[in-house]
Amino acid sequence: MTIGNQSGSATEKKSSNSSTLVRVARYTGVRLITLFVTIVIGIYLTIVIANMGGYVDSIMRSEIRERVTQMVMSNPANKNMANETKRKLTEEMIRLQEKRMGLDIPVAIRNFGYLSNALQMNLGRAINMSSDSGSRQVRLIILERLPATLLLMGSSNLILFFASLYLALSLSRKYGSFWDKLVIALSPTSAAPPWFYGIFFILIFAAIFKILPFGGMVSAPPPENKIDYAISLLQHLILPAASLIVSSVFISIYSWRTFFLIYSSEDYVEMAKAKGLPPRDIEQRYILRPTLPTIITNFALMLIGLWTGAIITETVFLWPGLGRTSFEAIGLYDTPVIVGTTIIYAYLLAITVFVLDFVYALVDPRVKVGG
Repeated sequence: MTIGNQSGSATEKKSSNSSTLVRVARYTGVRLITLFVTIVIGIYLTIVIANMGGYVDSIMRSEIRERVTQMVMSNPANKNMANETKRKLTEEMIRLQEKRMGLDIPVAIRNFGYLSNALQMNLGRAINMSSDSGSRQVRLIILERLPATLLLMGSSNLILFFASLYLALSLSRKYGSFWDKLVIALSPTSAAPPWFYGIFFILIFAAIFKILPFGGMVSAPPPENKIDYAISLLQHLILPAASLIVSSVFISIYSWRTFFLIYSSEDYVEMAKAKGLPPRDIEQRYILRPTLPTIITNFALMLIGLWTGAIITETVFLWPGLGRTSFEAIGLYDTPVIVGTTIIYAYLLAITVFVLDFVYALVDPRVKVGG
């Protein structure tokens, strides 16, 4: 009888494991297909918006015609040329310029071409922009600006994230204290964007006190000594990083503090307190652990958010990052650069969302993948 029970139990366990694998595999396949479709739709909409439904073509054609006409008319070699010859020369040069920029292809076909290249990570060549080395390859333009954005956004967002968590947890222990009320009172200051604080910081610390630089990433010319270069880089980093932190710190602390307070008022936390468990153990087991999926989600989204940069803040501080590059690309109607930054962010976001589903199952036993 015992042997039969053991055999039946082993068979049931094997069947359960098999059904779990099938469920996970089915969920993974459906999830990947859904994310891919979402990426395709998102990228195509970005391309259409970047082209303004084809209106950008009209703007670029007008700019080409004006530039070529001015060049032909101002060229001394064409001074004695007949008007008809000038007109033909101008039209031929305009045609070549439009062909070089792909404007001879209908916008709908060109949009699908952009989409196909983007999905294959073939970012192509920029129309008007170039890297510091002179290359028009979108990949090189992005890679050249990426370190500056990672430095600025990474340092400021990591400080903001962990400082907010620590201070919010401390405030949740001291509900109604002076510091708790102070954070609540200051949370509306986060309504002002980072560049707003950045302008004031430049005015105070750069213009009035003259203790920090106005902008840029390093002094000009850059110091040759590595230590001096690092010091110059740190000096230029302080103001933009401080503006990003100050803009969001109070609302971030307030949000996390409220979040922790909600979990602190649960019945199982009161039961743990009644049992006499130490406050630190209660926080780790009954407050931080249930909130871990939310903390991990915010941290993961913060990490991929580093890619986007801070468009206006980087522009205000002349910080040579991806945010400022995107701002320049929008102003120059450089669709390949706009699409290039978008496609990489879309892939990062899709991968993060996909991986988080499995991370939740690891940190929270209540979650089942595909359940």
